[in-house]
Amino acid sequence: MATSSVSGRVVVGITGATGAVYGQRLLQRLKAAGRETHLVISPAGVLNAHHELGLDRKALEALAHTAYNPADVGAAIASGSFPVESMVVAPCSMRTLAAIAHGLSDNLISRAADVTLKERRRLVLLARETPYNLAHLRNMTAVTEMGGIVFPPLPAFYHRPATLDEVIDDSVERVLALLGVHEAQPKPWAGL
Repeated sequence: MATSSVSGRVVVGITGATGAVYGQRLLQRLKAAGRETHLVISPAGVLNAHHELGLDRKALEALAHTAYNPADVGAAIASGSFPVESMVVAPCSMRTLAAIAHGLSDNLISRAADVTLKERRRLVLLARETPYNLAHLRNMTAVTEMGGIVFPPLPAFYHRPATLDEVIDDSVERVLALLGVHEAQPKPWAGL
């Protein structure tokens, strides 16, 4: 049986894979939806957010309710006794995917993900890499078998997006729905 959670409390991890905008946009949408966010950004995530978005650690942390040092494996979110509703890693590097798939818990992102899985809570990983090698695919399978959701943020061209923002927002809204955020507004497929 799953342990209790606090409705609306979401852990957000940002790693060094390309696509820092997904983490930023998720934090913005979660805040707008009134969710309490607990953020962990890896050093490579900070580097990438600066390169892709011109943001530093403080700017990203300002979007969250609480931010943690990725080396702080003694933080509240490292324990199953700290109730949360769900966790998302956006973007999720293949290194982080591998750590989660093998239960390494070598930093706070992979430890919080391990806790999320062991407590049978919702875990969504926005895996960012292409093409995949066999190790990537096996790690995705392992995470899926443990109950996690691997969600490569791929464009839904059938919605005919006109801008990059529309492509990003479509993926973010779908992820919010997977996280159980009732305010999510994913575009439904209406058929042909």
